[in-house]
Amino acid sequence: MKKEKNILHWFNNELSNQELDDLKKTEDFKTLEKIKHYSSQFEVPKVDAQQALQQFKQRQLTKTKPKVIALNFKLFLKIAALLVVMLGGSYFVFFNNTDTFSTQIAENKTITLPDNSQVILNAKSKLSYNKKTWDKQRNLKLDGEAFFKVEKGQKFTVNTTAGLVQVLGTQFNVKERDNYFEVICYEGLVSVTYNSKTVKLPKGNGFKVTNGTIELITNNTTTKPDWMQAESSFTNIALQEVIAELERQYNVTIKATAVDTTQLFSGTFTHNNLNTALQSITIPLKISFKIEGQTVTFYNYGG
Repeated sequence: MKKEKNILHWFNNELSNQELDDLKKTEDFKTLEKIKHYSSQFEVPKVDAQQALQQFKQRQLTKTKPKVIALNFKLFLKIAALLVVMLGGSYFVFFNNTDTFSTQIAENKTITLPDNSQVILNAKSKLSYNKKTWDKQRNLKLDGEAFFKVEKGQKFTVNTTAGLVQVLGTQFNVKERDNYFEVICYEGLVSVTYNSKTVKLPKGNGFKVTNGTIELITNNTTTKPDWMQAESSFTNIALQEVIAELERQYNVTIKATAVDTTQLFSGTFTHNNLNTALQSITIPLKISFKIEGQTVTFYNYGG
């Protein structure tokens, strides 16, 4: 009762300093202040202190416990997974600055770079570059074979696992396959770095590495690689490399365990007719072949 009287006296500003200090220490004082503040905003009707007290007492009686919401763990995991997907998507949209191009078996693709240089990818090849830094560094990564027609400008660099090719503005072909690396210059001047050694290639010259053996190519009179004219040409290349290229140009698997795949082949095969291509390879080497669906078997005469 004493507390209730003090509250009524407080509403009427009739408390002593000691009584006011005691009331301020109670946990309900902030609520009382709000009631007094809002009641003072109205001139009529004037606040009925007794009614305010009853409302306050009623509030105390009907005060409910706060609800505790149980964490749904499965829902939490779903939300977390969604956030991961969203963040991952945002990364690729905002932070992934690499453009990548690739070709499948028997497919060629022409790519126009940001500086209007052109790249033509041969079958089963992959090319990538950083589009964000392209204006400052014209750097590309090649896995496979491609013909480059480069616009003049900053240094243009093609990175392969076998070696480095650099130019300012020219036309050249780069081929990087298993145990084989070849660069041929068709226009301008090309710089090739292999095993920390650099070679300059003028028009009509090339650089070839087969199983670690370096060979310089001179007096090449062609204006573009044969593969751009739907042909593949070879000069003293091991049969196993020729077979690998044939599989890239046709959707076939070649079994050649019965023949010597280290023997050298010089010649050309077409990309337009499998039977003709096989004859172009096997007749000069005096071997035979058999086609069964998507599988081709090489064997020696009489085998």
